[in-house]
Amino acid sequence: MNGSLYTAMTGPIGVGNATGSDKVGEATSTAIIGIATGDSSIEKAMQNGGVTKVNHVDCKVQNILGIYAKYTTIVYGE
Repeated sequence: MNGSLYTAMTGPIGVGNATGSDKVGEATSTAIIGIATGDSSIEKAMQNGGVTKVNHVDCKVQNILGIYAKYTTIVYGE
């Protein structure tokens, strides 16, 4: 899903056990006027949250007129 003017949504990447997630980690990539940087990998999100065993993964996407975009991976686990 992508809105032509503005997008802001959250959705699942991988589904697992959604309960018992003691730790949460996030990793983000951004793009401004066609130049994208960052590391939004699951591995980076695990490192940022101290997660060693993943229960499930979500993502957040934001895009404004194609000028600014942000993608965040959120990892839940132990």
